[in-house]
Amino acid sequence: MIDLHYWPTPNGWKVSIMLEECGLPYTIKPVNIGRGEQFSPEFLTLSPNNRMPAIVDHDPPGGGTPVSVFESGAILIYLAEKTGRFLGQDLRSRVATLQWLMWQMGGLGPMAGQNGHFLLYAPDKIPYAIERYAKEVNRLYGVLDGQLQRTEAFVAGADYSIADMAIFPWVRIWKAQQVPLDDFVHVKAWHDAMRQRPAVRRGIDAGKELRAGGLDDEARKALFGQTAQTLRDAVHKTP
Repeated sequence: MIDLHYWPTPNGWKVSIMLEECGLPYTIKPVNIGRGEQFSPEFLTLSPNNRMPAIVDHDPPGGGTPVSVFESGAILIYLAEKTGRFLGQDLRSRVATLQWLMWQMGGLGPMAGQNGHFLLYAPDKIPYAIERYAKEVNRLYGVLDGQLQRTEAFVAGADYSIADMAIFPWVRIWKAQQVPLDDFVHVKAWHDAMRQRPAVRRGIDAGKELRAGGLDDEARKALFGQTAQTLRDAVHKTP
């Protein structure tokens, strides 16, 4: 059994999709990021970066004590190696998959996150920031579109992989990000095909009831008001 410390966001969806695709039994342990639960001492022992998702595998390969993993990309690689699925076994397909996984981790995710922040959450609408991140997200969609045109299948090649699972949750929110998806015909076709996968739908639906309610002042403070001192206070908090 795997404990999935989770909140239904793009980074959380990556892991719930992978778990569903692999058919691995898991239990959702909600981490309400809008109420600061990512700073609980218990969670920080699993994810010292105070970001979900994190997992605890109670049946790790080779047995022994449970294994905990934080960072969504690392979790995807761990689960792929545990199951022998969705990460190519030959050198070239493995390299291709890891390249595109890192592209999402270092590019699409952070840039789309900033784009969404300045579009939707920033108290002041700063034209420079909005334009800056909108253009970068547009550029990244263009990169992805070109890759999908070349592969004519999935992101890393002919085979479905953890790269697709990592990228799809961030493309899925194209409307909120104000991305003109119709301008990227190959991304759109891939996105629409991904939506039809039963395991993808189950992964996206995992814990969807947790998203009820809006973003109030307390949530804004928990999400956007963090400093190093926040972490120090959390680490030294007494139960």
